[in-house]
Amino acid sequence: MSKPKRESLAHLLARTRWLSPVLLLLLWELGSRIGLIPERTLAAPSAVLGTLMSMTLSGELPSNLLISFGRATLGLAIGASAGLVLGLMAGLSRPGEAVIDPLMQIKRTIPVVALSPLFIVWFGIGETPKIALIAFATLFPIYLNLYNGIRSVDVRLVDAARSFGLTRAQLILHVILPGALPSLFVGLRYSLSLSVLLLVIAEQINASAGLGYLVNNARDFMRTDIIVLCLMVYALLGLAADYLVRLLERRALAWRPNLVEA
Repeated sequence: MSKPKRESLAHLLARTRWLSPVLLLLLWELGSRIGLIPERTLAAPSAVLGTLMSMTLSGELPSNLLISFGRATLGLAIGASAGLVLGLMAGLSRPGEAVIDPLMQIKRTIPVVALSPLFIVWFGIGETPKIALIAFATLFPIYLNLYNGIRSVDVRLVDAARSFGLTRAQLILHVILPGALPSLFVGLRYSLSLSVLLLVIAEQINASAGLGYLVNNARDFMRTDIIVLCLMVYALLGLAADYLVRLLERRALAWRPNLVEA
């Protein structure tokens, strides 16, 4: 297939990507209108849109969204920072690997959700256990991908850098860390998705504000429109975070030909 035909096919596919979601929304709305989907089971898209407008204008949705965003951001910042430090220590040092990696592998096998009762015992039912859950979940993807990225740097590049007389610090700064950056961004994207997932779970712990608080109240009053709206907001948070990381990755890895051509 020639290049112009491939480009035209790519543009056509890009234009039709939204066809199936729009069709699903139309079928959903139609099913609600004719009574096939009861309102108590699932609110119609038009009802969800009306709820979005009313809750936005009243300020209820923006204020709770800001609180949830703060929880996810703080938890991710703590987890990513810890994963970054531990990944560097284990990846750049054999003694560091011997001490840190076994503990991290043990941590990997522990279900994060199962720790919520223990965190409640340790930290109470305030904001701390919610943030701790997110931080604990987002730590490992950063650590593992950075550790593997450092250890996967081409040995020939390292040998060439040493032949030019680079010190260990220069070798790490100019060769090893740039080579591990792609893996680090993979871990960051995975941690971002986990931060939103754990936010949903963490906000079930006696939340007095946030999206989880809205969902709990809506469940008690059978308000499926609010529940669907909050789920959509959670999804949009994840998509926005992923887009931000893609943008950072594109700028930070501009030296990679496949990213420049994309």
